[in-house]
Amino acid sequence: MDNLSNISVVKELLSRHGFTFSKALGQNFLVNPTVCPKIAEMGNAKPGFGIIEIGTGIGVLTNELCKRADKVVAIEIDDRLKPVLEETLSEYDNFKLIISDVLKVDLHELIRQEFEGLDVAVCANLPYYITSPIIMSLLESRLPIKSVTVMVQKEAGTRLLAKVGSRDMGAVTVAVNYFSEPRLLFNVSRGSFMPSPNVDSCVIRFDIRESTPAGVTDEQFFFKTVRAAFSQRRKTLSNSVSSAMGIDKSVVASAIEASSLSPSCRPEALSMEQLILFCENLRKLL
Repeated sequence: MDNLSNISVVKELLSRHGFTFSKALGQNFLVNPTVCPKIAEMGNAKPGFGIIEIGTGIGVLTNELCKRADKVVAIEIDDRLKPVLEETLSEYDNFKLIISDVLKVDLHELIRQEFEGLDVAVCANLPYYITSPIIMSLLESRLPIKSVTVMVQKEAGTRLLAKVGSRDMGAVTVAVNYFSEPRLLFNVSRGSFMPSPNVDSCVIRFDIRESTPAGVTDEQFFFKTVRAAFSQRRKTLSNSVSSAMGIDKSVVASAIEASSLSPSCRPEALSMEQLILFCENLRKLL
């Protein structure tokens, strides 16, 4: 069904199925006809690839993915969209819908069952409130995937695309750069959606690294410490980690000194190598 960017068609379709938008799920459906083909083309939807789509809406992006990839498995949390998608995607025999919360799906098992012999990529249009948890889950799970292409609100995109050691970085910045190489593909105006949100969006692709940065001996401890470091952004590294992890300040201070860092340094000023060194020194002192 190729006319899913026509607002009149979309309204008639949703009315016929008795569908109303859910603010709780952050639903804003794409109606700009130029956006989804670009996401599909730049998100590795092509022969030899299987695509996991997270959040289908009415199937505008799904339609473009199915045209290009060998197989598409979409995970959608809103079961009210099932009859809509059965209509809009009825022509494709390479499509499978899973009604579930993606954070509760065993994606390793899904990939094993659904994409044998194929390279795999993820494409998603994520609501703001769940952006970071889903991206972190996809990356930390070490899935056998080539890339993750996501549409996010610009505010979230700024943090995801921030350089480690820059003012805009946060814990999610460290994770993103640890597991992948992120890059901005293009921006999307708020008028591209129905209903129109109050902010603009952007599309980002994370190309998964073949190997992660050296020096981390305990990833769970590393990311726990990084989250603690950025939990109170106005505080120094010492105060944030001590407060969030319940570690005596003298121990944290010793780890900072052993890492040749300033006692008053802030986490956003540190490079990936400095963060790794600090976390390793802290771990050895505990």
